[in-house]
Amino acid sequence: MTEPILTTLLLTGKIAGVAVAIALIAGVGAAWFMHRLQFPGRSLVDAVLTLPMVLPPTVLGYYLLTLLGRRSPLGQWLEEVLGIRLIFTWQGAVIAAAIVAFPLVYQGTRAAFQGVDRQLEDAARVLGSGELRVFARVTVPLAWPGILAGTMLAFARAMGEFGATLMVAGSLPGRTQTLALAIYDSVQAGKDEEALLLVGITSLACVVILVLAARLLRVRHP
Repeated sequence: MTEPILTTLLLTGKIAGVAVAIALIAGVGAAWFMHRLQFPGRSLVDAVLTLPMVLPPTVLGYYLLTLLGRRSPLGQWLEEVLGIRLIFTWQGAVIAAAIVAFPLVYQGTRAAFQGVDRQLEDAARVLGSGELRVFARVTVPLAWPGILAGTMLAFARAMGEFGATLMVAGSLPGRTQTLALAIYDSVQAGKDEEALLLVGITSLACVVILVLAARLLRVRHP
């Protein structure tokens, strides 16, 4: 395997890994919030949280450019005050991947929480456990197969993200070029053998993730 391809693989893993870590924290928190609380407009909030799953990636990329670009108030503040520039950086690719991966974690975790026996949670409260303790010691352990399955699917989605990443981070070899972007560039450049190798690696990784996720879901619903 040539060094540029290895670099692309490592960069893709780093971006997808960090993105999924962010999506996992945000997705579990949002799922718990939506699972436990009833409030007006709940269905609208749920739709907004799920929106990145159905929005065209280019639309999502446009939103991110508008929000984080150097001409936006937030983008200017990040660069001038904190010295952080997100456009055309791997950190920008992480944000794009995290947003598209978030709904998979959120939906998977929410479904897993709904499958937890409420009586077990209530019994823990009767025994004196607070809400955080019930969440950490009862809800999450019982829901972990669904949470992990959703996280694995989110990793596959983050690894294959193309449109939003291209608009926000570009396709800079060794800096922001992920597997999906490298495949596109290889096809455009007529490097068919390289494109075929990258496609094979991506396809194999996604198949493995899907098989493992299916097994985890069978653990949850034997």
